[in-house]
Amino acid sequence: MGSIFRSEEMCLTQLILQVEAGYCCIAELGELGLVQFRDLNMTVNNFQRRYVSEVRRCEGMERILRFLECEMQNDEIIIHNPEKPPQTPLPREMIDLETGLEKLEGELQEVNRNQQTLKQNFLELTELKHLLKKTQDFFEAEANLPDDFFNEDTSSLLELRTVPTAAAAGKLGFTAGVIGRERMASFERLLWRVCRGNIYVKYSELDTTLEDPVTKEEVKKNVFIIFYQGDQLKQKIKKICEGFKATVYPCPESASERRDMAADVNVRIEDLNSVITQTESHRQRVLLEAAKNLGSWNVKVKKMKAVYHVLNLCNIDVTQQCVIAEIWCPVPDKERIKKALQLGMERSGSTIPPILTNIPTNLVPPTFNRTNKFTAGFQNIVDAYGVGNYREMNPTPYTIITFPFLFAVMFGDCGHGLVMLGFAAWMVMNEKQLLATKTDNEIWNTFFGGRYLIFMMSIFSIYTGFIYNDCFAKSFNIFGSSWRVRPMFTNGTWTDTLVHSGIDLQLDPRVTGVFSGNPYPFGIDPIWNIAKNKLTFLNSYKMKMSVVLGITQMVFGVIVGLINHINFRNRMNIVLQFIPEIIFILCLFGYLVFMIIFKWCTYNAFNSQDAPSILIHFINMFLFNYNDPTNPPLYEHQKEVQSFLVIFALIAVPWMLLIKPFVLRANHKKAQHRLPPSSAPEVHVEISDMENSQSNHTKEEKKEDHGAVQGGGHGGGHGEHGEEFDFGDIFVHQAIHTIEYCLGCISNTASYLRLWALSLAHAQLSEVLWTMVMHAGLSSASWGGLIGVFIIFAAFAVLTIAILLVMEGLSAFLHALRLHWVEFQNKFYSGTGYIFSPFSFQRMLDGTADE
Repeated sequence: MGSIFRSEEMCLTQLILQVEAGYCCIAELGELGLVQFRDLNMTVNNFQRRYVSEVRRCEGMERILRFLECEMQNDEIIIHNPEKPPQTPLPREMIDLETGLEKLEGELQEVNRNQQTLKQNFLELTELKHLLKKTQDFFEAEANLPDDFFNEDTSSLLELRTVPTAAAAGKLGFTAGVIGRERMASFERLLWRVCRGNIYVKYSELDTTLEDPVTKEEVKKNVFIIFYQGDQLKQKIKKICEGFKATVYPCPESASERRDMAADVNVRIEDLNSVITQTESHRQRVLLEAAKNLGSWNVKVKKMKAVYHVLNLCNIDVTQQCVIAEIWCPVPDKERIKKALQLGMERSGSTIPPILTNIPTNLVPPTFNRTNKFTAGFQNIVDAYGVGNYREMNPTPYTIITFPFLFAVMFGDCGHGLVMLGFAAWMVMNEKQLLATKTDNEIWNTFFGGRYLIFMMSIFSIYTGFIYNDCFAKSFNIFGSSWRVRPMFTNGTWTDTLVHSGIDLQLDPRVTGVFSGNPYPFGIDPIWNIAKNKLTFLNSYKMKMSVVLGITQMVFGVIVGLINHINFRNRMNIVLQFIPEIIFILCLFGYLVFMIIFKWCTYNAFNSQDAPSILIHFINMFLFNYNDPTNPPLYEHQKEVQSFLVIFALIAVPWMLLIKPFVLRANHKKAQHRLPPSSAPEVHVEISDMENSQSNHTKEEKKEDHGAVQGGGHGGGHGEHGEEFDFGDIFVHQAIHTIEYCLGCISNTASYLRLWALSLAHAQLSEVLWTMVMHAGLSSASWGGLIGVFIIFAAFAVLTIAILLVMEGLSAFLHALRLHWVEFQNKFYSGTGYIFSPFSFQRMLDGTADE
């Protein structure tokens, strides 16, 4: 884990493989996941690369697998994922896998087609069955005669009963069919208008819900009978039925024929049911057999496709015998990479060992910080701001401590911390089961990915909650309060009469007695929880604490920047950047911290009324005003010390601003005189490199410094393009850095006061919630209050989780994030690199690999 403090050392390596061994060697590198391939065919179209046909075949197999998965999901068949991912299949195994999948797809498609045809026939027969029944019922109701009477055509009888005026004109005809229930109203209206009312329509709703064999959705339909006279109306009705997608069935006119036809339909339906059941059983067997291997097939196809994609990034030499690749890899893992290549060579049956050769290059190496499941969440926080430059100091190891601590300073509450700890501990203890249950819920994935971050934040919150002596707006009286009542009240004791009298009682820390005069052993004295001036006391305490913590973290950031300068052997930045920066911040803001701590150590309960104001002292320090009779000095010779510090801090400003540009200019001129004119561009490169090795506090400087760092601490953005030295440009950049740093020390210190503000806001919200909800339920002494306290506690719990844990927790998290990104990391961290994205099967299967 040594690389967690600084990114891994990377090297660009040329890899030469035999064509026959290329596939297996790249597959072993994918299993290892420590190699990033460079695209050597940037000018070649994706469709013109060597292995594009193999990639298309893999995509065809992926399509088949998606089809199978969709069928299994529709039938609610469980897909078995392999416990251990299978090995990448050999190229010759690809043909067998492809053939098997195509055969399985063809068989399943044929079964689906047959099943759909059978279901369509079943639907039509079912509709015909209901149509015959409804038609028979209709004729019987209209004729009002027994069934044995219908030996002759019933249409003439219907003529006489329903349309008596048409009896002389000729025989009536009728059309029967089935239509969707939602179309019935418009269907009937159009028939009436087109036929001018010369028809008689009767319809009835089907009691059973039918299933569409194509969409597999339930549909509701109506049976209709249309009586008409003449062929012209018959043709019109036929066209309208076609337009409304109504199914017209032949219906015999005689009752006996209808009964015979209904019996035949029932027999056919029974036969179809038997065939459909057998077909569905066969389909289920096919899918269940495929479900056992579907997960393994998915992994194999993805691995094959990934290997062929990587092969498309490589070159083939002119003899068509060697695969040439260029890879970025961590230097400490070279031996593991060689072993993986050896395994790939043995698996392919090749006898020619792979060749690894380091390539000298000016390319910018990727940034690779090793992480585990604990540090990954913290590293993601840092990378969200920007990926660090190559070999730049990594803020992650410090963020592991400072981020949860600053969060806890704003969120400090024992009770809320315990609830958060329970949630984090549940995710940590069940992480294997939760990992296996993959979900697309982004909010849950965010919480689960930061489970160790939440765990650390909860532990620190419990600690700061004990410091603040705050648990759900209540205090713990563990050691007994160090405060005592003034002697003037009933001999130093509180009585019930005195307490209920409503007068304000004064506590005096100077009263002698047990614990009196001594501070509370750990945290804040519990008596402050009921004091009226509680907010005044906590304001002062938390404000000064925020300033101390903020300045300490900023000074540490400047010191980490020194480690960067030492690592890149940039002596100029050490002398002309780090030293004036540390002088400026320590002389002014470091001295402010000294005064706060000195005042805490010097003044106590007996002389606190004589303590001077630190804020007035700090303002007078800049004004050189030491004749304020209302604010006595903190210590002897304070005037001399403060004058020296202010003058020294003012000296550091031109030190940062002026010296470095003139030194760069002098070095540039010296180099021009030393080298011949033909080498002038190289001189410009060198001087420009020195220029670009300066601060990384502005965006422009970040980009230039990125080039310098990635090139080993010397190469820069200007130098790569051969730009000439521009003194005005250098001076402007240095002026921007100086102004930003000096003003940033002030604004960043003020920004840390958010620790004070959010801590007070959280405590006050917690107290308001307790007073307005729980206190109201607990204050009732009746039986109703006893029952209502359960309801009130439920409301209290919901509001606590929703407001104080979720909303306030998210607020504190975002503010802690800002403090690290802006106030801390800008002292040493550029964040303009690009991340190391190795070719890894594991990342690909987890869904974390880059496209």
